[in-house]
Amino acid sequence: MQTIKQTSPYVRKAVSTKRMMIDVLIALIPAVSFAIYRFGFDALIRIIVSLIVMIGLEAVAFGMMHKPAKSEKFSERLKSRYTDYTINNITAPAVSAIIFAMIIPSQLPIYAVVVGAAFGVIIVKMLFGGLGSNIFNIAAAGRIFIGLALTNMFAGAYVGIDFIAGGTALTTIRSGLLFPQALNSYSISDLFFGNIPGSMGEISALAILIGAAYLLIRKSADYRVMLSSTLTFVILMLLVGLKLYPDQAFTYVAYQLFAGGLLFGVVFMITDPVTSPVTRPGRWIYGLMVGALVVLIRLFGAYPEGFAFALLFSNMFVPLIDYPKWATNKIKPAFIIGYAVALILLGLVVFFGVGGVA
Repeated sequence: MQTIKQTSPYVRKAVSTKRMMIDVLIALIPAVSFAIYRFGFDALIRIIVSLIVMIGLEAVAFGMMHKPAKSEKFSERLKSRYTDYTINNITAPAVSAIIFAMIIPSQLPIYAVVVGAAFGVIIVKMLFGGLGSNIFNIAAAGRIFIGLALTNMFAGAYVGIDFIAGGTALTTIRSGLLFPQALNSYSISDLFFGNIPGSMGEISALAILIGAAYLLIRKSADYRVMLSSTLTFVILMLLVGLKLYPDQAFTYVAYQLFAGGLLFGVVFMITDPVTSPVTRPGRWIYGLMVGALVVLIRLFGAYPEGFAFALLFSNMFVPLIDYPKWATNKIKPAFIIGYAVALILLGLVVFFGVGGVA
């Protein structure tokens, strides 16, 4: 297979960026459909607003970044700014816009949706050069920005959803409620089928897994980064479960896996070909970093979730992972040993961090 190097994402097969983006849009249909079914017009209007803001602002910024041709007619000068404007400049922001809408609550004020979408497309994407040049995940950055800048709006967005358990299933544990008691509020089947509160596209594991299957069958998402992040998360959480809830360790892992935004992020965000490593070993390392950071944030951080933070932090290390001096596309024995050692060390940190052998 030959690398087609034009602008990122870089692909090693005969597939266009347009096809990849369309495949992601198709894979998002189950999650989007369930969100609209569950939250109704509230979900639909926020998806539409996000699409209009991201596609519209990217189009405006694209035109401003290109010099117009010398002409006395305004229409010809304007048209010349968009000579290189392609379908990719529509599908790419559409993907980011829908993903962004899926990781916010359905009651989030429209103003906050506009601010988050605008921040993602202008600050995170266009200021870095536009399509294929951003180093941070657009949707995650927009979500984190409004989460920090407009915290009270998020608190208000969850009011009335569940007065007993809190905003999402994960807050039942972080609020001090023991895991076995949390199961009384949300069962594993509730988590799997989406009968829980939370961000619009993250609540139904079934809908997300349908999308994942489509992406993997179409080979529009790399399985390595998905498998690495999920495997790391499961192994570390299993160690926690064996220590804290030995009789329900596997149920604890399933609860943590299906609750919150991990599953959605693993399928639709960590697989972003622009912000993830190019090499095969690099994607295993990248997945390890994201999965481990989510565990550490959930267990020891100030937030019950953590995926978006973990993803953005890991994005910063992608250039280092892909550094030509040591980057390789081959899985060597030294890499396998290093990966295993890193996983073992992380396991020890987590196990002793929750009071292991005490």
